[in-house]
Amino acid sequence: MTTVLGLRWPVELHDPPVGLRPLRFRDSRAWHEVRERNKDWLQPWEATVPPPENSHEMRFRQLVRLYSAQARSHEALTWVITYQDRLAGLLRVASIVWGSARSASIGYWVDGALAGRGIMPTAVAMASDHCFSTVGLHRIEVNIRPENEASLRVVEKLGFRDEGMRLRFLHIDGDWRDHRTFALTAEDLPEGGLLRRWKASKRPA
Repeated sequence: MTTVLGLRWPVELHDPPVGLRPLRFRDSRAWHEVRERNKDWLQPWEATVPPPENSHEMRFRQLVRLYSAQARSHEALTWVITYQDRLAGLLRVASIVWGSARSASIGYWVDGALAGRGIMPTAVAMASDHCFSTVGLHRIEVNIRPENEASLRVVEKLGFRDEGMRLRFLHIDGDWRDHRTFALTAEDLPEGGLLRRWKASKRPA
């Protein structure tokens, strides 16, 4: 286990039926099945590497080792999202900056067959609460293509602040794409955390 400030790893977070846990070697079969089945669903939203860099796909075991190494060096936290103990997606708290910034960005994807079940707002809320209250980050942002209506609904449900457009911000699906930036700081965190507020918002009035 590694620790810096409040950052320890590995970490598992749960709000059944949704969970967050590290990617494991034994996830290989489920990972490849979900990724292959969702290829068209994910292509318009996933980052690509612009030429002339080598953008070869990393082997699964390399990916597991990379995510673990990044967590232990305090650069990024990567969790598998589970739904009813089934591999349902991925969430990354990346670009962690310490020092006077203490900031990071969150990126995520979910199995298209499970979209619309509240999985992603729950996962983002759990990860954000952990990063603010335990890890000690001050700011978290989410950058979303303006065409990605499903992802926009996630941050809107959780109360992330819209900070405007960033032109040609990330290389996605073969070109530089504009993104809208949404953010929260520790001062914005509601009493009891994002997860508590999100769950309360779903209860009947």
